[in-house]
Formats: sequence, structure tokens, C-alpha cells
Amino acid sequence: MAESPVGIGSIDQVAVVVRDLNASMERYVNEFGIGPWSVYTFSPDWIEGMTFRGNEQDYIMKLAITMVGNVMYELIEPVQGPNSYEEFLNEHGEGLHHLGYFVDDIDTAIQQMEKAGYKLLQSGRSFGTNNDGAYAYFETESALGHIVEAIEMPAEMPPPERTYPE
Repeated sequence: MAESPVGIGSIDQVAVVVRDLNASMERYVNEFGIGPWSVYTFSPDWIEGMTFRGNEQDYIMKLAITMVGNVMYELIEPVQGPNSYEEFLNEHGEGLHHLGYFVDDIDTAIQQMEKAGYKLLQSGRSFGTNNDGAYAYFETESALGHIVEAIEMPAEMPPPERTYPE
């Protein structure tokens, strides 16, 4: 396999945008046996440096995370925008929003993608318990059919708001 010029060494996350997070988690658990889910609300009172399409932009989304084998699976419900999730639902309906890959340094990942011609679409920082962790989505949909996200995982995630099933 050729080395990635933009630093994508593996696909570590699959993310789907949904209209109703609770109904989606229930369907994944009951029909596919995928779960349990850890639920979080990402909002400006927690996440720092939120951007969308090159501007500082607050937004809110609910998300649920579980592991399917070695891959993180994420469901995202937009709550308040503008944001890429809202755009996606309006243009495509529910479905695959992005594939994510883990990085050691989000700023390096942003530089690599922008150097390759892929603009930063949306980002945020400081979602870990020690104000670490960051994410950056890139405008790769025209090239790949989906968005790509670089994820700098925090050393520790805060406890979820809730889990499903409880």
C-alpha cells in the first residue's frame, strides 16, 4: 500500500448523520446488536475553537459512540447550526457523513490536507477531560463521496451524559 500524502494510515471511525439519535441507537442495538452507546452533547460551553467553513461558528450536536471491532462507530444528530451535519441532512438525508482517522497532531493534519488542496470544513478542540483532543473535517466529498475527519484523541474522555442501553 502506498504511503498517504495526507497522513491517513487507517480508517478508525465511521460516522453516520441521523435525524433522531435515540431512535437510531435503538435500531442499531435491537436490529444489529451494535452498542452499547456512550452519548455526549458537543456544544460551545464545552468545545473550544468551533469553526465552520472558515469562520468561528458555534454549533451543537448530540453524538453517540460505540466500538465495532477496532473501529469507532458514531451517530450524530445536529441540534443547532449552521454545521456540516445539518447541511448533509438537507442535501442527502440520513447516511454516511464521514470516515475518521486518528492523528497525533491536529495542526499537522490540517496543514497536510490543505497542502493537498482539501479545505478545512469544520473543527473543534478541547473535548477531553484535560482540555485536549481536537477534530477537523475536510471538504473531500467531491473527491471521495464523503467527508474525511482527522481526530486527535484526548488522553481521556469525560464520562458520557448517559449510555444506551442503560
